[in-house]
Amino acid sequence: MTVARPQHCRAGLLRWAGGRAARRRYAVERRALTTLLGPRLHTLVGRLRRQAGETATGTTRRVNPDAVVDCAVYVNGRRETGRLHYADAYTRARRSRNTFVWLGLHDPGAAVLAAVGQVFGLDELTVAQALADGHRPTVQRHGPVTLLVLRTAAYVAQGELTATSEVVDTGDVMVLLGDRFVVTVRHGASGALAPVRHEIQGRPALLAEGPWAVAYAVTARMVDLYLEVAAHLEQDLERVEESVFAPDRNADIQQIYQLKRELVEFKRAVLPLQEPLRALVAGPDGGPPAGLRRWYVDVEGRLTRAVDRITSYDELLNSILQSRLTQLAVDQNNDMRKIAAWAAIAATQTAVAGVYGMNFARMPELSWRYGYPAALALMATAAFTLHRMFRRSGWL
Repeated sequence: MTVARPQHCRAGLLRWAGGRAARRRYAVERRALTTLLGPRLHTLVGRLRRQAGETATGTTRRVNPDAVVDCAVYVNGRRETGRLHYADAYTRARRSRNTFVWLGLHDPGAAVLAAVGQVFGLDELTVAQALADGHRPTVQRHGPVTLLVLRTAAYVAQGELTATSEVVDTGDVMVLLGDRFVVTVRHGASGALAPVRHEIQGRPALLAEGPWAVAYAVTARMVDLYLEVAAHLEQDLERVEESVFAPDRNADIQQIYQLKRELVEFKRAVLPLQEPLRALVAGPDGGPPAGLRRWYVDVEGRLTRAVDRITSYDELLNSILQSRLTQLAVDQNNDMRKIAAWAAIAATQTAVAGVYGMNFARMPELSWRYGYPAALALMATAAFTLHRMFRRSGWL
């Protein structure tokens, strides 16, 4: 057994006491520094950590531009967690089977669309078409990419219809379909696609069909919006019809014409979609897969129902407009008859007064004492008789 020497114990105690004092000084200095530079030091450390994370691979982490509403990768109909840059997402989709990327854009600029076109292999014409708005609904094929153009529609509620009421707001959605990607470009405020994405993500079996399943969901959403707008327009037409055929007839012709213009704009958004949908359903190659054909047939049936409603509304509005014009013509005719009747009554008084206003020396009843009262009585009797006659005939 070895016994420690006294000098060795004394040296150890001195080293332990010195270390304890140093730790106390370090703790005091640390608290003072934290109190003085705490917020600034925290911000600086966070910034350094973010920079270290971004430069860990030697490159800066890419961020989607503001025009990108959402970008997601879908594997076997299910969305992968996390949000990637659209270029990284497309690279991920090309490396795996049964995988595609859905990129959603809203009012993108030329620079954003040019970059997107370069990543997804879109030609210059396709990028130019996606950049502009106001296109007619159509389906076009540009090599391996299919372009489907849809018009959006939304009903703008109005407290009262006026001569300047805009009850239908339209825009467009362009769906670019490739082998492993689908890009939706939306112009305008109406037709948001967030409900479409949320709804179809709850149907993984349908989403597993690939990009054409997204095209079906977007088309179905647009057709449902058409039916909603048509239902609201039907209520407006009923109100206009009641005001036109009401006893007081307070409907303004300008209000009816403004509603007619809104309905024409709605027709331009809905009716041209029939031919593209028919081409997609009947097309032998290059269209939706066989598992989705029946879903497109269902959308085509709902679109036909919307077209039938809009056509009937247009005919009804034309009838209301013609009825109102006829009412105005009848009212003007009645006014002219009233004016003519009162003019005839006034002409009788003018004729009698004109005769007695002539400056002739010899006229009947000039020297008669009751000549003036008799002339007034004659004018009153003639006016009363004519008034009764015009009332019986319906002119007054």
